[in-house]
Amino acid sequence: MTIAAALPACSPLSLLNTLGTKDSGSRKIATDLAYGPDGRQRLDIYAPEGFTPAQPVAIFYYGGAWNSGSKDDYAFVGRALASRGFVTVVCDYRLVPEVRFPSFIDDCAGVVRWTSDHISEYGGSRGKLHLIGHSAGAYNALMIALDTRYLARVGLMTNVLRNVVGLSGPYDFLPLRVDAARAAFEDATNLRNTQPIAFARSDAPPIFLATGSKDTTVEAGNTLRLAEAIRQKHGRVFVRTYAGLSHADTVLAFSTTFRTKAPVLEDVVQFMSGL
Repeated sequence: MTIAAALPACSPLSLLNTLGTKDSGSRKIATDLAYGPDGRQRLDIYAPEGFTPAQPVAIFYYGGAWNSGSKDDYAFVGRALASRGFVTVVCDYRLVPEVRFPSFIDDCAGVVRWTSDHISEYGGSRGKLHLIGHSAGAYNALMIALDTRYLARVGLMTNVLRNVVGLSGPYDFLPLRVDAARAAFEDATNLRNTQPIAFARSDAPPIFLATGSKDTTVEAGNTLRLAEAIRQKHGRVFVRTYAGLSHADTVLAFSTTFRTKAPVLEDVVQFMSGL
C-alpha cells in the first residue's frame, strides 16, 4: 500500500476561490466562529441564498496529511454545497506537529458538537447532519462515523449523523511507511486503533466512498478494503471510482472550474439527499 503526503495545502486552491466563478445561490454567512479555545478551532458557514429554517447541514473536513490546510482555501466546497441546499460548515482543526493522533479527530468531533448545538441559528437542522471529508479529512470523518468513542467524548452518539462521505481517504494504511503518517500516528498506544477499517460495523451511518482511478497519493485499496469490511458487517456502503481522476481531483471537482471532469458533486449531493 502506498500512501504519500496527502493533498498539499497549496496556493492554487486559493486561486479557485479568487478567480473561479462562484456558485450562484450561495453565500458565506459566518467567519471564524470558535468551537474551542485554540486559534485553529475555528469554522466558517456557507448557506443557500435566503434564510430558510431546518435546511440539511454538511460539515466538511479538508485534507493535507494532518499537517497542513486552511478552511479559507475550501470556500469553493462550502459554496458548492450551499448552492445545492446545504448549510455548510468548513472548519480548521489542530495539526501536526502541534498535536498528534487523536487530537485532530477530537477537534473534528467538536465541530459536530458545536454544529448540533448552534446550527439552527444559521438556518440548519441539527437532525440533518452530514459529514464529508477529503484525504486526511476523509480519514477524520470516517473515524468519527465508525469509532463511537469520538462523538461520545463530546456527548453525542453516531446516530446524530444522517450519512458520511469519504473522498480519496486513507482508511487502512498500516504499517506506517510515510513520514507524514509516522509523525501523526507513531506515538499511538495501539496502531490498529488508528485505522478506520478496524471499526467497520453494521450500525454505522450510511457511507459513500469515492476514489479516482489515477490516485497515486492514497491508493484505491483503502477505499475498496474499507467498503468490503463494512459489507462483511452488513453495513450500508456505496462506492464510486471516477475514471481519470487524481487524488486532488475528487475535491477539485466541486469547483466550477473543474466540475465537468466528473459528477462528484452531484453524486455526493444525491447520496446525502437520500436519492
